[in-house]
Amino acid sequence: MQQLADRLIEWLRNQVSGAGASGLVLGMSGGVDSSVAGVLCQMALPGSTLGLLLPCHSIQEDVDHARLVAEKFNIKTLLIPLDPVYDSLTRTLVDEHDTSPAHRPAQANLKPRLRMTVLYYLANKLNYLVVGSSNKCELGIGYFTKYGDGGVDIMPLGNLVKRQVREMAQYLGIPPTIIDKPPSAGLWPGQTDEEEMGIPYDDLDAYFSSQPVSEEVRSKIEQRIARNAHKRALPPVPGF
Repeated sequence: MQQLADRLIEWLRNQVSGAGASGLVLGMSGGVDSSVAGVLCQMALPGSTLGLLLPCHSIQEDVDHARLVAEKFNIKTLLIPLDPVYDSLTRTLVDEHDTSPAHRPAQANLKPRLRMTVLYYLANKLNYLVVGSSNKCELGIGYFTKYGDGGVDIMPLGNLVKRQVREMAQYLGIPPTIIDKPPSAGLWPGQTDEEEMGIPYDDLDAYFSSQPVSEEVRSKIEQRIARNAHKRALPPVPGF
């Protein structure tokens, strides 16, 4: 883990230098992925890393966990509650009588898109790069919001499966309460990543590490990969 951490830290420094940027900004959700990303950023650029706490009808535990990591590793943070902005936008957009299946995710995805807007506002203001915290499993099946948490400049954890992220978290000294809690994007109360994906991280880790999985699991994963291919590509343009 030390060698991997050192390589990721150097990679982050090179990304900032190569872009002519001045630092790194990321959203800290209180989950293990953003915690690992935040600590690596702080180790790479301790004077030029900014963590944003962007609660949007979030549970207090997530905010507390983000602060816990920020305080332990001396990460500078800003708290910017997005509840009023989200409420105003949903009052404008959402038909309260709409009960279609697409209603809930469409409304929930406003949250990461609002966070992306704030991250880029600060990034533009400070000449920072926006850091994402998606891991290899999530990127592989497209489990992220297009132009939301997928709207970033760099993804240092993009080649690590969930198991590796947890191992890195243990190596870095991130509190166990954060490592062990069920992963959640915080899209609605009680939401968990594994329930929404319908695939356990253990199966995703195995698949994306080229280890054996059942045909049922393989089929489910590859259907998600195909369905979400547009999320991993630039918008198509005509070839003429």
